[in-house]
Amino acid sequence: MADVYLRSRHASVPAIPPSVHDDDDVRRYFATVVLPGREVWVLDDGDAAIVGLLVLADGWIDHLYLDPGWTGHGLGSRVLDLAKERRPSGLDLWAFQSNLGARRFYERHGFVAVRMTDGDNEEGAPDVLYRWRLA
Repeated sequence: MADVYLRSRHASVPAIPPSVHDDDDVRRYFATVVLPGREVWVLDDGDAAIVGLLVLADGWIDHLYLDPGWTGHGLGSRVLDLAKERRPSGLDLWAFQSNLGARRFYERHGFVAVRMTDGDNEEGAPDVLYRWRLA
């Protein structure tokens, strides 16, 4: 899972800022925080290789990442629908303001921008809080 996250993050620069954590820190975070403490869903390629991940924490989408070669095939929409099923009372998530592709994706799926910041995050980059509520 951490490797999918890392490949996706690296491929997304400069649309998003580079991670402030090195790859080993990210792998450690997934092993010690994400897997034992969050609801985790993975997508595989049919041969058991992980190509996408969704991490939920309470009413938040903590992570939704696809391996760069697997974008544009409807997988993100499928896991986002799963997240909505798992959290019918609503979901929140943060996205970087500069990540226009992700922002369009979430807005197409009914998420509404409710707050913008000037970089109140680890990367110091402007971001946007999105919210989805069942109509």
